[in-house]
Amino acid sequence: MVKRTTAVKIRKAHRYLGIFLGIQFIMWTASGLYFSWTDIDEIHGDHYRNMDYEPASFDGLIGLSQIDIPAKISSLSLKEIAGKPYYWINNEYLVDAESGSLKKGISEQEALAVAGRQMSSDLKVRGVEVIDKTDKHHEYRERKLPAYVISYDSPENIKAYVSVADGSFQTVRHRNWRWFDFLWMTHTMDYESRDDFNTTLLRVFSLLGLITVLSGFLLWYISSPTVRKLKKRKQ
Repeated sequence: MVKRTTAVKIRKAHRYLGIFLGIQFIMWTASGLYFSWTDIDEIHGDHYRNMDYEPASFDGLIGLSQIDIPAKISSLSLKEIAGKPYYWINNEYLVDAESGSLKKGISEQEALAVAGRQMSSDLKVRGVEVIDKTDKHHEYRERKLPAYVISYDSPENIKAYVSVADGSFQTVRHRNWRWFDFLWMTHTMDYESRDDFNTTLLRVFSLLGLITVLSGFLLWYISSPTVRKLKKRKQ
């Protein structure tokens, strides 16, 4: 049998590890419950989007040889902005696909038109602003900047983001997404950028959590009357 002093040390280690890790265990469990009980499509904001949206089709567009930009074309996509066709070239140049003129970003009204086609028609716009920088915790982090932020009159504080440079609809953010994002941060323990699932802190707490669970099994083994009886029978 394990010596009493050894058993006491194991019990103390288990107790203090439990106290130290307890709050994080609660956060892991609470966030896991939230993730498993929520619809990921709702978190993405699909229920605020116009899911019947289809890109417009155009004809009579100019050829690539008619486009005058100070660079060779390496990538090109056709975009619709407020009912008009544009070429987005080399992820840098926005060109009117009918006249060939270069466009320096989109206007607020054009951004509203883009969002109007992408978002549900039931939503009413409360305000529009432009952002040109975000930090690592911002809900619009690591996306195209500058961008128009279109806020809607809703208890969920819905916001749509549209790129200024190319007029592309970027994303939707709302209250439940923000809860999800916060809980995801506590789940991954990435308190700097929220998106790294390989943080040192997470690895350390995971290892300590495993040690805590194993010490609990060890405590049960060394203190179980059933185990003692079985050992006595063998002796």
